[in-house]
Amino acid sequence: MRTIPEPPALTFLATLRVDVGEPIDAGITPEGHRRIVPIIGGTVTGPQLQGRVMPAGADYQILRSAELTELDARYALELDGGAVVYVHNLALRRGAAEDIARLNRGEDVDPGLIYFRCTPRFSTAAPEWAWLNHTIAVGTGRRRPDAVEIDVFTVG
Repeated sequence: MRTIPEPPALTFLATLRVDVGEPIDAGITPEGHRRIVPIIGGTVTGPQLQGRVMPAGADYQILRSAELTELDARYALELDGGAVVYVHNLALRRGAAEDIARLNRGEDVDPGLIYFRCTPRFSTAAPEWAWLNHTIAVGTGRRRPDAVEIDVFTVG
């Protein structure tokens, strides 16, 4: 009989509060309904990372169906001390059609009704943060009317 392997440990890294601007609707394309959501700032708070989300980048979304959105966010963090960290965050957001429609209209929806999971990748030239370049991270997200909140964990 095969035993079930132990899952990898997760360690809390930080919460990213990513402030967003008004979505740009690019319309329905062969891949799906595309939207571009500008990233205009935010904060980084946690036991391992502190700093700010820089006002640059965007979340390139594909609304695959009324229930499922693929997210592809690219932006930068400036950590306390000045180091810049590039973030490429892929995510899935799923929920009932009416709840996803409310999110897309900018309304506040109970995060418990939405499955929002992500895999942020970090890239930096700063020697003191080089470990981020080769660390796998996962996260859980919450969409707010003017921001996205992401709790990020490293995978041990």
